[in-house]
Amino acid sequence: MTVYPVDKPLGLTSHDVVAQARRRLGTRRVGHAGTLDPLATGVLTLLVNESTKLSPYLTAGHKRYLAWVALGAGTPTLDAEGPVTEVAEPQATSRLYQERIEVASAEFENVTLQRPPAFSAVKQQGQRSYAAARRGELDEPPERPVSYLSVRLLAFARSREALPHRFARTPAGWRADPAGREFDLPPTLLDLPTALFALEVGAGTYVRSFARDLGAALGVPAHLAGLVRTGAGNVDLTDCTPLEELGAHPGMAPLDALSQPRLQVDGATASAVRQGKKLTLPIVETTVLHEADGALVAMVEPRAPEATTPPAAGEAPDASTGTVRPVRVLRAWQR
Repeated sequence: MTVYPVDKPLGLTSHDVVAQARRRLGTRRVGHAGTLDPLATGVLTLLVNESTKLSPYLTAGHKRYLAWVALGAGTPTLDAEGPVTEVAEPQATSRLYQERIEVASAEFENVTLQRPPAFSAVKQQGQRSYAAARRGELDEPPERPVSYLSVRLLAFARSREALPHRFARTPAGWRADPAGREFDLPPTLLDLPTALFALEVGAGTYVRSFARDLGAALGVPAHLAGLVRTGAGNVDLTDCTPLEELGAHPGMAPLDALSQPRLQVDGATASAVRQGKKLTLPIVETTVLHEADGALVAMVEPRAPEATTPPAAGEAPDASTGTVRPVRVLRAWQR
């Protein structure tokens, strides 16, 4: 079982990438863990055959981005697809400066609800929101829970072209580096003041909505002028292969891609889990069980987190609570 992280090219939908992967990998059973918009590039984790069952666990991981937010013009799609439908007065954009943007953007780490874009895959009354938006029904979906784990303003300039162009991975994440790589960005719609951010967000958080809401906080329309997903869960952009080289590389072991806590179990415990037997384990949250060779056994969660059970003979206690817990198997994998 293998996953295939690819560096999605600019202009392709996630579905386009899946279609190419089916041809290159010789199988129809291909999915992905987290949609990327056509104007975004970066980490798109492809799941093939049995690894498609990992989708809900890989999709749930935190996402990391480099995001270019153009301040002073708005679009219906909230990105550079356009068209521009709202433009700020010149005096409004002239009042934008780095310290003001830093203060406004820092507030997003306290945001817990967000309204997704009208042009998004969120379902409303049984249909995708973008379907209604394309018919001219531009009502945005209702707010839903989101999380901004880190919002860092990296640079601000009076135009996108004046911002850093090359980036490399550092201990702090992907940052500007003259010796690093350059990313493909969509053409600019207008020459506008642009802020460059490094973001880490929870699953389901739309960066296009971040651009819209940041503009609103600053008193100007705004849109996303460029987006690179630099990480998804444990998958980093450095783990990705170009789409045209898919199939020429061995891919990535599922255990390395999953960001959930891990617990190595012995052969007897692995067999008991796969046979559906009840057991207790030293876990406190959703955890991936694996064998010594890295083979996945199961994804499990505490059955009753508030209850504790004395360790059975031969079982190690949970280091944080001194107890083991009954577990519920969410998904098991056979050898």
